Amino acid sequence: MDKYHSDARASIGGMRGGGGRGRRGMPPQKAKDFKGTVKMLWNYMGNLKWYLFLIVLISACTSGLGVLIPLIVGRVVDSMGIVPGTTDFPLLTSLLIILAVVYVTDLILIFMQGFIMAGVSQRFVNRLRTELFAKLQKLSLRFFDTHESGDIMSRLTNDMDTISGTVAQSATQLISGVLTVIGTLTMMLVLSPVLSLAVFVTVPLIYLLTKTVTKRTGKLFREQQAYLGVMNSHIEETISGIQTVRAYGREEQVIRHFDEVNETLCDVGTRAHIWSGYIMPLLNVINNFGYVLISTFGGILCLNGLLSAGIIASFVSLAKQFTRPLNEIANTYNTFLSAIAGAERVFEIISEEEEVADRPGAISPEHIEGHVEFRDVSFGYRPDVKVLDHVSIDIKPRMRAAFVGPTGAGKTTIINLLTRFYDVDDGAILLDGVDLRDYTRDFIRSTFGVVLQETYLFGGTVRENIRYGKLDATDEEVERAAKISGADSFITRLEHGYDTIVQDNGANLSAGQRQMLAISRAVLADPPILILDEATSNIDTRTEMHIQKVMAELMRDRTTFVIAHRLGTIRDADVIMVVEGGHIIESGTHDELMRLGGFYHNMYTAQMGLAGLEAQAELEMQNNDLERYAGV
Repeated sequence: MDKYHSDARASIGGMRGGGGRGRRGMPPQKAKDFKGTVKMLWNYMGNLKWYLFLIVLISACTSGLGVLIPLIVGRVVDSMGIVPGTTDFPLLTSLLIILAVVYVTDLILIFMQGFIMAGVSQRFVNRLRTELFAKLQKLSLRFFDTHESGDIMSRLTNDMDTISGTVAQSATQLISGVLTVIGTLTMMLVLSPVLSLAVFVTVPLIYLLTKTVTKRTGKLFREQQAYLGVMNSHIEETISGIQTVRAYGREEQVIRHFDEVNETLCDVGTRAHIWSGYIMPLLNVINNFGYVLISTFGGILCLNGLLSAGIIASFVSLAKQFTRPLNEIANTYNTFLSAIAGAERVFEIISEEEEVADRPGAISPEHIEGHVEFRDVSFGYRPDVKVLDHVSIDIKPRMRAAFVGPTGAGKTTIINLLTRFYDVDDGAILLDGVDLRDYTRDFIRSTFGVVLQETYLFGGTVRENIRYGKLDATDEEVERAAKISGADSFITRLEHGYDTIVQDNGANLSAGQRQMLAISRAVLADPPILILDEATSNIDTRTEMHIQKVMAELMRDRTTFVIAHRLGTIRDADVIMVVEGGHIIESGTHDELMRLGGFYHNMYTAQMGLAGLEAQAELEMQNNDLERYAGV
């Protein structure tokens, strides 16, 4: 079995409260049990409960009419008379009119019930979907580190659709079924306690059948929802990384992986629906057995003058009324399990711990100087692995601080802590002498402008994506920011200029163009503190020279943090800190670190030497081309 089957088993295990761990060793949340999930669904109904009470009232009326119809039918049979010529036509006419009125009233009430329940169902799911999406915005990055995006999307779409498609039908049938069973049972006992025993024989058979089937379908439906999430995750990551798949020729491999998980999902879904499909045919067999018993015992009683033909006719109809709700309840409960499986997965996210809330009395000052201090900071994504270990940094206002070091040393983690994507485990980060946790989170996010190495663009126009840095910016401000960053030169060459639609995270733009748009966002936001995480890594050398000038102007009079792998771009930084193994092992200006002859010196010398070799190789290639051209 491949990794997708393992992920599915981990997901299912997490739903059952069993094993399975996330990517960073985070244990999965335990799933809610059936009663707990139903209780949460009820609580989320809110003021919609009043509509449910109205539905219950309508269900009581339809159940009452359902019980009344067999009695009227029985009276109709008796009014016809067994002996020819004894028919009571006035009574028969009255009964038929009453029966027609009852049927029409029942039809109207059923329509009203379905109409109200459809509205309740959609409004409820709308509320639940809105809360789930809002919840996702409040969760810490730890949650997204430990959950596949495709599985999250599956919970927001597929599981919600399962709940939406089941709540209206199941709730209505359950309420109506229970009331109908109670009313029918009462009426049968009133008409004939002896004949009622023939009907009661089928009840334990229906119970055993339902219990046997739902015991298996409940497990299978939970597995089906979990495997569906795994498949969606695989689809999402394959489509998002289609260029990588094509570049390495892995089409057959991803197809094979998809086929395997799809076959598993098909197998689980097939078994679930086969077991689910057993209910109705077997229930029909039980019901027919009940009708045989009623006909046999009823005929005997009628021949002995203990019952009239009308009562037997009413009883056959009542028996159908009695077993039909039992059948519906059994079948509905089976379907309801599918919705519960989806609801469990939704509530797993809603029950997740949110990003740490602002402290009481958190502040949002109008102005800051930009003095940042890391005071003995330690942090790890997992409790047993420290990414930063007792790090102390002091960056004065308007300084340009650069962080360099090997991959995985902890450079990006420093940025994540600065922006409070994560909070420190030990120590403190101070901004103007105040702990970051004493500021409001909104203030922190507005104070730091971030340009990441991997730019994300949203659906919409180029103009709207730049305006993401300042939502109330005018078109003129957006265009001015693009001109400052140099993005205006390529934007104006697009077919629709600033109104060009950005497709699929900028698939219709080059990597360099996407990064220039991200820099334009930062220019537009004009934050007091700027963070550049390899901001020019995807830009060609010529454009980078222009961007460096833009950055120099952008960094003036503001505190700036730069993460860089190309060391030549940070020579003018006020302080360069070398991060290795979660520690700051060297710190100083470029000249100071070069004189030190340590880790930075070796990195810089090796990088510049490699750059020189690349430049020399390129020059030799050009000379060879010239020689071949001259020879021709």
